[in-house]
Amino acid sequence: MAVRQADVVLVGGGVMSATLGMMLRQLDPSLDIVMVERLDHVAHESTDGWNNAGTGHAGYCELNYTPETDDGDVAIERALNINAQFEVSLQLWSYLVEQGILPEPATFINRTPHQSFVWGEADVAFLKRRFERLSAHHLFRDMEYTESAQDLEEWMPLVVSSRDPMQRVAATRVRHGSDVDFGSLTRSMVTWLETQPNFELMTSCPVHYLAQRENGRWKVRVKNQKTGELTKLEAGFVFLGAGGGALPLLQKSGIEEARGYGGFPVSGQWLVCRKPDVVERHHSKVYGKAPIGAPPMSVPHLDTRIINGEPALLFGPFAGFTTRFLKQGSVFDLFGSVKPNNLKPMLSVSKNNMDLTRYLVGEVFQSHTDRVESLRNFFPDAREENWELRMAGQRVQIIKQAEGGGGKLEFGTEIVAAKDGTLAALLGASPGASTAANAMINVIERCFPEKIRTPEWQERMKELVPSYGQSLVDDEALLTRVRERTLSTLKLG
Repeated sequence: MAVRQADVVLVGGGVMSATLGMMLRQLDPSLDIVMVERLDHVAHESTDGWNNAGTGHAGYCELNYTPETDDGDVAIERALNINAQFEVSLQLWSYLVEQGILPEPATFINRTPHQSFVWGEADVAFLKRRFERLSAHHLFRDMEYTESAQDLEEWMPLVVSSRDPMQRVAATRVRHGSDVDFGSLTRSMVTWLETQPNFELMTSCPVHYLAQRENGRWKVRVKNQKTGELTKLEAGFVFLGAGGGALPLLQKSGIEEARGYGGFPVSGQWLVCRKPDVVERHHSKVYGKAPIGAPPMSVPHLDTRIINGEPALLFGPFAGFTTRFLKQGSVFDLFGSVKPNNLKPMLSVSKNNMDLTRYLVGEVFQSHTDRVESLRNFFPDAREENWELRMAGQRVQIIKQAEGGGGKLEFGTEIVAAKDGTLAALLGASPGASTAANAMINVIERCFPEKIRTPEWQERMKELVPSYGQSLVDDEALLTRVRERTLSTLKLG
């Protein structure tokens, strides 16, 4: 059997692999890139529009990015960093639109104000303090705050309709927030890549074998599920961007850096409304506070969504427990991921996260009436018959080894790379796709260190992302220039 030689193999046809493939193609058009996807088309798992929140995560409305500290203050560092990382994605998408590589922005991104909404004295005080801390920074200078019934009627009419006028409520808003159809974005990028020389897409081809040869190159064996044909690939660099499937593949690689990593899978569901008279009355993403013990993916929010060009309202997500790592995965995924080197961390996490366990058990046994009752915290006039339940995607939260041999549960995203730079994997969930460009720059810097230092790659990277190598958190003038361009190019202003 002939061996297909390549410079780069991208495992997974989601937004992460597509973003990395796009950036590498822009940096060096001569690279031979192969993308392998286990399903029959790309962007069908976590990246699909129905399988994620579609929020351009920028920290504007997500209250879990700004936790309250023990002394009553609000920590904003994570929100600042995520906001700056999302600006990197906006810059890359702007460049691709300007070059005609991506289509009209409205096909994948739409201006959708990002709002936070809370009720009760304690949460109102928290939100006001959050607003004061964030709006003092240039990244969040456009944030507005209100407790006014008149403002709230304008900002979120569904949310304040029929609400008790004696209940104290408050909200913040950033008008240039966005709804992103990551599925459409990814399909557009891959469609363009397929027109380029030295790029090959192999669908219906799960990876069956992954090992490093003595010469440092990787052997990857895939089997076409439709034809039964085996293909042997060999590449100098492999990226595992397979969503929940990245952890088992990382374990197959046998690299030392993978030791101790485990995964905790969480499923999700949405309540969906397509009734035009309801959908037309809500034009924002409204986020609240998460219940105690809930994972970040379960922060409740009522969203305007435009998926494949069709508007809808989504509320949720409602979490549940599953042993699958992928929506179209196996019930044995979790059990197969337990190894001698991660058993202790995984047992430690299960023991120390009883709040999460109780929360997930409660979510699993909710009825449709229970879910609609939760929705009524955001939309008091919601009617059960107008909403249907739809499955969202799977998320695998990171479990990693802590000092002393125990484990800790991580709710962010993390890149695990081999010390020789020949393999990298992306693990974790939120903020995920929103920060894909920044994450893939991190992969390039770690795995192509000599090339990224060359003048040619430096110049090209600054064309793709003008703020590259500089801090949007620290440089207000730079942020002003960057944001003016992206809001105009992507029609978010």
